[in-house]
Amino acid sequence: MIRRRPFVFLASSPLPYLFALACGGASQSTQAPAAAPTSSAATAPEQGAPATAAAASPLPPPTAAADAKPEVKVTPPNAEGNPFAGAHFYVDPAYVAKVESSVKQDAADAALLKKVEAFPTAIWLDSIKAAGTVGKTLDDAAAQQKKEKTPFVAVFAIYDLPERDCSATASNGELIAAKGGEKKYQKEFIDKIASAFKAHPQQRIVAIVEPDSLPNLATNLDKAKCAAAQDVYKHSIAYAIKTLAMPNVTIYLDAAHAGWLGWSGNREKISKLFSEVLAEAGGPDKIRGFATNVSNYDALKDGDLAKLEPSDPAKGELDYVQLLDQTLTEAGIVAKAFIVDTSRNGKSGIKTKSGSWCNIKGAGLGERPTANPTPLVDAYYWVKPPGDSDGGGDPKKPGFDSQCGPDAVDATPGAPHAGAWFNAYFVDLAKNANPPL
Repeated sequence: MIRRRPFVFLASSPLPYLFALACGGASQSTQAPAAAPTSSAATAPEQGAPATAAAASPLPPPTAAADAKPEVKVTPPNAEGNPFAGAHFYVDPAYVAKVESSVKQDAADAALLKKVEAFPTAIWLDSIKAAGTVGKTLDDAAAQQKKEKTPFVAVFAIYDLPERDCSATASNGELIAAKGGEKKYQKEFIDKIASAFKAHPQQRIVAIVEPDSLPNLATNLDKAKCAAAQDVYKHSIAYAIKTLAMPNVTIYLDAAHAGWLGWSGNREKISKLFSEVLAEAGGPDKIRGFATNVSNYDALKDGDLAKLEPSDPAKGELDYVQLLDQTLTEAGIVAKAFIVDTSRNGKSGIKTKSGSWCNIKGAGLGERPTANPTPLVDAYYWVKPPGDSDGGGDPKKPGFDSQCGPDAVDATPGAPHAGAWFNAYFVDLAKNANPPL
């Protein structure tokens, strides 16, 4: 495979070759979404849920007005702490290879698809084996940094909790609590990642910690697996934060999305969980902030939620970021920044249920990764690699999830298991991109 150096583009540039962004401005409901399985996937609740793990949550208040609260004064994050500002974004060669496979299969759309090779995605560490690749990735980023004489930032999604994806089946993990999963997670997974991070002190590193984990505890404790996993989730995430917190590492904790936790009751629940876990990890200062919409499809604003979930005060991810920041401030977690996953939220009006989360028909690539796009947001980023499946659609094959199958009206049929390359879906994402490629 030909290794390409990352393209970087300035916020004003139409095409990204040199993917840098030194621009200054750098479910709720019955079941929650799924998190990115094996490499990256997602699950969401029956009605407004997240994008990477399935979960159930209490019913929202009857009206948005009943959910309204007076605004609180929030403290903006320190702009100097944004790891994306002034940096080139590392482009994963493994993702480029997947895109290239689609380019070779689709001559008619080859030129369009090839443009996607320029864009950065998160590297999903979803197994102990995957954790062993971190050092090589950072070596590559360091080589590019040396050549370009400018900082490069690599983004990793940490995703291998014991009892992972406790409310869905698409992205169940390898570690089982009853079989020593918590200790393995700490010693064989997190410690291995930490060692590689520590060996690259000159590299900017972003770690997005455990998509869909704590949100499932906020809304899906009616599911036996989630209820049983409470302590192992909290202790494991606290350990990950405490262990990965280094001067060169910026941590964002997963915070689901507008259609899952937008309601005030759910925001209060997740803020309480964040407070508890961060206290065990050593305090809120261990993290830079939170990641939202990971592996999900919620629009930045004016999307499907206004119609499908009228009682949700967060009508898009930017609303959610502002509302969550207020709730976090009330809980004593202040001056935090956010990453919003814009990999597949370019089109609205494509869902019939807000809780649909699996390979949504008609979806398109969203805003390109960029630093400081709007207040409170450190970056829009493609956390979910576009083209990686959310879950399997064939009931007869491993990795099947009913939310991805023949009876799921919003799901694209024919999907492979979570994390596997879904060529036809990737082609549609590129064609439906908004802004266009």
